[in-house]
This record gives sequence, structure tokens and C-alpha cells, in this order.
Amino acid sequence: MTTRNIVLTDHQSQVVDHLVASGRYQNASEVLRAGLRMVEEAESSYATKMNDLRTAIDAGQEDLKTGRTKAFTGDEFATYLTERAEQTIRKKRDT
Repeated sequence: MTTRNIVLTDHQSQVVDHLVASGRYQNASEVLRAGLRMVEEAESSYATKMNDLRTAIDAGQEDLKTGRTKAFTGDEFATYLTERAEQTIRKKRDT
């Protein structure tokens, strides 16, 4: 294992000390490794969300190119959404 020196704020140090004192972790290294696992999970989730967003953007741009879009003016969009919601509700009731 690699040894690293890190600088913590007073608050961060108190959090580490509290977690070790609670018995949940045996030492500060365990606390920091658990924190890094959480960061890894968050970064992985972020990357997945960004990839999904890029895919959705690409699909939207393809829809624009092929003319699969609708243009709305004034209150037309609210009316369109209301009608779609009502259709969805009816479909769920009928199934």
C-alpha cells in the first residue's frame, strides 16, 4: 500500500476522529478509504448520467434533422402536455 500525507481541516479531522471513536471504523485510513469509495461511486454515476444526456441530445438532434419535431406557440404547449397526460391516464385505466 502507498502511504500519503494529507491535510485535513479541523472539522474534517474531528469527523474522522468521531467515526473512529464510534467504533464504526478501526482507524483514519478506513474512514478515508470509505470516503474515496463514495467519491468513486458518485463519479461513476455522474459519468453514466452525462453519457445518457449525450445520447438524448444526439437523438434530439437526429429528430431535428429528420423533421420529427413539433413547434408550439403561445398556450399550445400547455394544451399539448395536458392532452398527452390525459391520454396516458386513460391508457393506464384501460389496462
